[in-house]
Amino acid sequence: MTFSTMIANLLYGVTIGSTYMLIACGLSIMFGVMGVLNFAHGSFVMLGAYLGFTFVKLTGHFWLSLFLAPLAICLLGGIIETSMIRRLYGQGVLSTLLLTFGLSMVFSNTVLLLWGGDSYSIQLPYYFKGFVNVSGIYYPKFRLFVLIFSCLLISLLWVLLRRSRWGLVIRAGLFDMEIVEAFGTDIYKVFKLVFIFCSGIAALAGVIIGAMRSIHPVMDVDFITVALIVIVIGGLGSFKGALIGSLILGMAEAFGAQFIPGLAKFTTWILMAAILLLRPEGLFPEG
Repeated sequence: MTFSTMIANLLYGVTIGSTYMLIACGLSIMFGVMGVLNFAHGSFVMLGAYLGFTFVKLTGHFWLSLFLAPLAICLLGGIIETSMIRRLYGQGVLSTLLLTFGLSMVFSNTVLLLWGGDSYSIQLPYYFKGFVNVSGIYYPKFRLFVLIFSCLLISLLWVLLRRSRWGLVIRAGLFDMEIVEAFGTDIYKVFKLVFIFCSGIAALAGVIIGAMRSIHPVMDVDFITVALIVIVIGGLGSFKGALIGSLILGMAEAFGAQFIPGLAKFTTWILMAAILLLRPEGLFPEG
């Protein structure tokens, strides 16, 4: 492997890892705060991608789709939390897991009904096409944008979780939601805002991924699997763990595709199995 190839793989690993972070941190926070293992989280990524594709096709504006698709999924998330998930709080993880698994099936069939079984890709603006010279390495412009945009968004998420009152409530809720409620916080309002926020971030990641890769009706399975692997690697409810786990997974995919073509996904399962055996709680179970 040449030096330029190694740097290109490194850049790609960080790029795809940063998008995985946007998906996984929402699932991790949702489970840590609400006790809801949302199996439909991958469906929100998929719906975000399909809606992004549709909005770009209808309006011709990529940036508008980057706003409208997550907004639509935020509204959908709010409806689902209020009308369905709220009824199952306190009944254990299995109840919400079965409910969200059923929802994922509904969403998969809805996608097939509305968009069919064909693959699509989100059309990019002309200025995102082509390559840019990064220290002698020609890297796709859009991937570089994704890297920068995701890093900025992750930084904003970190500031929100660490410096805002809402972030303080979320971090406290990861450890003891009953104490948070005892201090006068409306626990159901927190649950609803967390679910809406995490759903929107997943949809935003879906739009980005839909412009990088093909959009297809089973992509929800791919990304719920990715999110669960990241959580296993990094640790449940840990922002730092989700970040490190996502980067590790991205690197494993990028370099796995280089060294063992066709078996890149296999490396991620080996990595997850090793973490489960050596450190079942994840690399960073808190924080």
